[in-house]
Amino acid sequence: MAAGSQAPAAKGFRWKLIAPLVVWLVIYLWPVPPGLNVNQWHYFAVFAAVITGLILESMPVGAVGFIGLTVAGVAGYIDPDPGKSLRWMLAGFAESTVWLIVGAFVFSIGYRKSQLGRRIALVLVQRLGRNTLGLGYAVAMSDFLLAPATPSNTARSGGIVYPIISNIPRIYGSEPGPTAGKIGTYVMWTAFAATAITSSLFFTALAPNAAALAIAKKTAGVEVSWAQWFMGFAPLGLLLMIVVPLLSYLVCRPEVKRSPEITEWAAKELSEMGPMSRNEWIMLALIVLAMFLWIAGSSPDIHVPGIGSNFVNATTVVFIVISLMLVTGVIEFSDIVSEKSAWEVFFYFTSLLTLASGLNEIGFIKWFATEYAKPLAGLSPSTAMLLLVALFFWIHYFFSSITSHAAAVLPVVLAVGSGIPGLPVTTLAMLCMYSLGLMGVISPYATGPAPMYFGSGYIGKGQFWGFGLIFGLLYFAGLLLIVLPWLQLRAGG
Repeated sequence: MAAGSQAPAAKGFRWKLIAPLVVWLVIYLWPVPPGLNVNQWHYFAVFAAVITGLILESMPVGAVGFIGLTVAGVAGYIDPDPGKSLRWMLAGFAESTVWLIVGAFVFSIGYRKSQLGRRIALVLVQRLGRNTLGLGYAVAMSDFLLAPATPSNTARSGGIVYPIISNIPRIYGSEPGPTAGKIGTYVMWTAFAATAITSSLFFTALAPNAAALAIAKKTAGVEVSWAQWFMGFAPLGLLLMIVVPLLSYLVCRPEVKRSPEITEWAAKELSEMGPMSRNEWIMLALIVLAMFLWIAGSSPDIHVPGIGSNFVNATTVVFIVISLMLVTGVIEFSDIVSEKSAWEVFFYFTSLLTLASGLNEIGFIKWFATEYAKPLAGLSPSTAMLLLVALFFWIHYFFSSITSHAAAVLPVVLAVGSGIPGLPVTTLAMLCMYSLGLMGVISPYATGPAPMYFGSGYIGKGQFWGFGLIFGLLYFAGLLLIVLPWLQLRAGG
């Protein structure tokens, strides 16, 4: 009986293990498209196989990315020189965003060990926990309130929101794994979907927004203020902030719908916890310090007397706070070493970040965008613009960095748009820039906080891809059906 029960699982595992290899082999043997060389096409075959492995969960996600990175490095697709190829393979491990994500996991340890995260979660549950939907709105609103002054969605959602809300599901008996669906999946997905919205709603909520605006200004002469940015996206952004917690509720279908008794229990637990402990006060002070440094230290508009502006990098802030957590005894170094989920995400995201950047380095992305844009020359301006925005949005499946996406694809899209008579390039540029935050929802590697929620254990691997597609389609439709007419109306007025 035992042997019979293991056979289907083994067969399923073999199928999932073989599928990425089949994808790789089919693309590898397929004739090389005009405009590409053999090296570029074979590299794309490796990347496609890795993505297939991630979707099917052929093996642990960190292992899939690590193997793909090794294959690409050994084959010398980026550089035939073994030494330079190795340096390319290791480049992602020095990427600041990766360490920001790891730091966010360590922040979670501090919240957990100090009990501050549990206290904050209990307060939220006490006040809003009677209704699961209300809890979802509270989670989304927390990101909304932090977004205008936190220029990194990884620091905001990963470093502040995630460590707090990760304590909420456990209060309801919802743990990563079999019980995740009780409420954990809903809480986590709502937080992730909300940060994609706020990243587009506020110019200062996502660092690549500034880089994209600089490109748009240089390429198409587009220049907008903070208020103009907000007003242009507000009809969709504010609507989505209202709709997304409800849609997440319908899609995730949490088992816990209402729990009136939980608020009484939360009040009792808070009473038993008593006043805040030394470590809680220290952790609270360190988080306030982190927020101050993230806001003031990375904003060119804020000048600190005697120090200036832009005086500290967002990832450096993480190192500072973690060091202070160690010095004050809030956490121990063994806690960091034993945080398995952090290091799984570290290897997974590092590999994907490097592989995705490789597509841009070898020129594959530019080729793809150019080939896609060629047939647009004979189309009407409105049709061409819709297709260009679609290209800019959905090509993000090839990227694990919004900044590199903006740098690689936005100039191509704007250049093509500028060459089509009658196409409003300013509107095209605004639609593309507004999509930068929204597109972060589509995959487990699309934006900084994604690997954290992906690795939390509350959102199934297949679920993440499915939810990402559903919400990606919703966000994209909103751009075309709400933001586009609104921009055209404002331009006409």
